[in-house]
This record gives sequence, structure tokens and C-alpha cells, in this order.
Amino acid sequence: MKWSCLLSLPPLFVSLLNTFAPLFSGRVWRHAQVLLIGALLASGPRTVTSCLRILGRERRFVNYHRVLSRARWQGREASRILLGLLINRFVPTGPIVLGLDDTIERRRGKRIQAKGIYRDPVRSSHSHFVKASGLRWVSLMLLAPVPWAARTWALPFLTCLAPSERYQQKHRKRHKPVLDWARQMVFQAQRWLPNRALVVVGDSAFSALEWLHALMRQRITVVTRLRLDAALYEPAPFRPPSTNGRPRKKGKRLATLRHLLHDRTTRWQRLLVPGWYGEGDRVIEICSCTAVWDHTGLPPVPIRWVLIRDPLQRFGPQALLCTDLTRSPLTIVSWFVRRWQVEVTLQEVRRTLGVETQRQWTPQAIARTTPCLLALFSVVTLLADRLVRRGSLPLPQDAWYHKARPTFADALAAVRQQYWRHAGFLISPRKQQVGKLPSALRERLTYALCRAA
Repeated sequence: MKWSCLLSLPPLFVSLLNTFAPLFSGRVWRHAQVLLIGALLASGPRTVTSCLRILGRERRFVNYHRVLSRARWQGREASRILLGLLINRFVPTGPIVLGLDDTIERRRGKRIQAKGIYRDPVRSSHSHFVKASGLRWVSLMLLAPVPWAARTWALPFLTCLAPSERYQQKHRKRHKPVLDWARQMVFQAQRWLPNRALVVVGDSAFSALEWLHALMRQRITVVTRLRLDAALYEPAPFRPPSTNGRPRKKGKRLATLRHLLHDRTTRWQRLLVPGWYGEGDRVIEICSCTAVWDHTGLPPVPIRWVLIRDPLQRFGPQALLCTDLTRSPLTIVSWFVRRWQVEVTLQEVRRTLGVETQRQWTPQAIARTTPCLLALFSVVTLLADRLVRRGSLPLPQDAWYHKARPTFADALAAVRQQYWRHAGFLISPRKQQVGKLPSALRERLTYALCRAA
């Protein structure tokens, strides 16, 4: 039986998915396509069984498990191709803003060896500490404006597993912290994009002097949070020629940002920041200057700091830093505000793409499944973008509210609807069970299935 009879794909799907075909052998690629389409259409757990069941395929399921556990294919090369597709469509010119964050996938089981005990960022607070058992992932995402969504989306393209320290000690390997994984991932993205300027945006976990210094040496701009009590200094004074002794790395100690925050002589400037965490435009007050951030035993880093406070006191004061001293405070704040979309994406992949519901336990399958589900977020965005340009993306308009901008759930529903309209529903091959559905009922069933989480 020919492959075209096994799985019928819309032309928009074929033109996009064929860019990844050279990374697989013929047989593995056929099985990988089934898993990909099954993961798009399935609701609930994204196990291999659920992906096959939604497509009506339950024979020789072991071949589909082997795509993740044993088959040879190049995951890093797939990330490079996906990044190229995203760049060409959403950021053809200008600096490329990348969001970086780590997340915990809650998993249990004796056979999941790389798991560890970590702080649960969702359930914990400043006064309450909650532990979670699971796998730690470091994800690099493209923060790009999506025209038809009228906002910035965080599009994952490279995700790596950071094994726990206990796992590394058990296997007699050197433990690699999250910052080391993040540095290597950013350097990999720079090798893929040698002619583009990179801007990396992260939270306070990536506010480390060694990490900032390493990226600054590669001419990569970093925007992250800064402690209000950080030790800031003036630049090193001019050193006359033929002066004896070791050159100075810093100048006079400056007042801390906490002191400037409460100082009545501090001059504040009002800024209008567009797209403030999805709430629209927000007026804030800022104070900014350049300094050298230094700590004993660590390399000093010249930064531009931005101290922020809310005139309406709806959020507490905070400080940002940027390793590019020439950037304006408005640009720095606008870049950092985009980072919130990383949290939105991580929530969406858990809710709509079934992250934390897979059941693979072999090391190879674990290392591949979650990065594939995260990358599926970007693939769905690219497919929805093609539907929009062709005029096939329907905006759902329910009776009880008006939805002006589509979300990822709407994009996923449109992609599912496009597949089912092209391929139809799979039914039992027995003649006594075959019956044609009325068109109105079929459309209602399609609408309901497309929006099933």
C-alpha cells in the first residue's frame, strides 16, 4: 500500500514538513509524520498510543516507539532548520531577540534516571518553599512579533535536558549547571546566525557575572534583572602610558540602586512602554545610567542599568541591566517585557500540547519527546501563518464575547480543522458500520474536536 493511502496531508502541511524530511530515513520519516500529526490532533496525554489512536492506527505500534527511542535522526539539525523558517518569516531583518528560561517537567518513576528534586516555581513563593520531582529543561525561544496575532510570541526551537547533579555523580560525570547549558545553547544559535545581532533576554537566574562576561565577549547582548543591592562602580580611570603595576578594573564605588530608589534627589523620567505584559501601553518612571558591575573573584562587566518604579504603585520597584551600553532605556524595557511570553508558551504547551503527559522512560526517548512537543508550538504557528496568508484561518466569534486577537489555541484549532477538512474522519472499514454524516453535524463535530485540549 502506498504512503499516500496511509496518511493524507493537506498541501500546506506537506510543503512545510518536507523541509525536515532529509534528516530521516524513508521508513523513519513515514512513522515520524504519523506521530507529528497525531500529536497535533490528539487531546489529553500525548503518548504514542494516543497519537496513533486519533489517526486510527494501532498496528505495529513498536515501530512508532522506536522513532523516539532508537531511530537515528538529527535533532540539532532539525532545530537549525526550524530556526531558519521562523527567522525568514517573522524576523527577516533587525536584531534577533531570544528568550531563555528553564522549566521543570514533573515526572516520577524509577526508570527516569535524570530527574531531580527542584524548587517548584509555580507553587513556591518568597515565604513558602515547595519541592517538585522531575526533569529540568532549558529552552531557547525566538521572541518574534506574529502579525496576525498582533503581539509577540515566544517560539521554541532548541531545548536541552539538564540532568540533576545526583544523576551525574552516579554516572561519574561532571555536573553542568543550567548557566553552562544556556551559554552553549546561545553560542550554538550564534553559529547558526553568524551575520545577525543577537539579544538574549532572561530572568534573574541568568544574572551572573561569569555568564554575562562570556556572552559579552562574543558580542551578544544580554538583558536581565539586576539586584537592587548590586555593587556598582565607575569605570576604571585613565591609565597613563608606562605606568607600573596592574591596571585597575573599576573606579569609585557608586551608590546602590536601593539607595537611589529612596533618594529624593533622584531624577525620574516617565516612559510609555507599549505592550506591557499583555495589558497594553503602560506609563512607568525610570532612572538609568552606566556602571561597572563587579564582585570579588569574578570578571567585571560594564552595564547600563535601568531602575523602574510604577507611579500607581501596582508593582514593586525593579532593576534591569543590559550589556550594550548604547541602548536606550525604552529599548531595554521593551526587550525585557517580551520575556513574559516565554511563560505563556510554557503554559500553553502544558495545557494544549500535553507536556508532562508523555510516558516514555528510556533516556533517548525522554531527551527527544519534550523538545519535540515544544518545537511543535512553533510548527503550529508556522502552519497557522500559512493559513492566514491564504485566508483560511477562521477567527472564532462566540456569542458571549468578542475575540479581537487569536491565541495559540485558535491557531491549533485552525490547523486541526484544515487537516480534518482535507483528510476527513477515519471510521470503521466494515460496511455495516459505515454511514454518511450530515454536513451540519460534521461541521459541529469538527468545531468541537478542534478545540479539545
